[in-house]
Amino acid sequence: MAWLSVSALIILADQFTKVLIVGFFQVGEAHPVTGFFRLIRVHNAGAAFSMLADASGWQRWFFIGFGVAAALFVVWMLRTHGAQKLFAFALACVLGGAVGNVIDRIVYGHVIDFLDFHWAGVHFPAFNVADSAITVGAALLLLDEFLRVRRQR
Repeated sequence: MAWLSVSALIILADQFTKVLIVGFFQVGEAHPVTGFFRLIRVHNAGAAFSMLADASGWQRWFFIGFGVAAALFVVWMLRTHGAQKLFAFALACVLGGAVGNVIDRIVYGHVIDFLDFHWAGVHFPAFNVADSAITVGAALLLLDEFLRVRRQR
């Protein structure tokens, strides 16, 4: 299935960038790139925005299980809706991101984040390639639904 190739490319890019960060940065080490962006090595044991990061450890297995279940569901959706290009591309992005972060949780026990943006005193939590793919995929799912509803009118 061609859409799984998109997911595989996202997983490879995600894991490659994380290997580079782990190899060249210590935890907490940051290097400014621009006035609003820096690379920093951060470990996130929680979910988005570090939700549940301070839990006692059960969250690792919960997020692994949730990620695997979500990945299986997305693969099934890709098999049944692969002809819908925008929808399938969006799902492939979500799948690649989810699997990338599950790999981190299995291998490291946490997710490695390293992209850090800030502007005019506002600081966004650090994230990674997998998180970006999930976000792009979610936005494209919303766009696909908007276009579907619009076509029905």
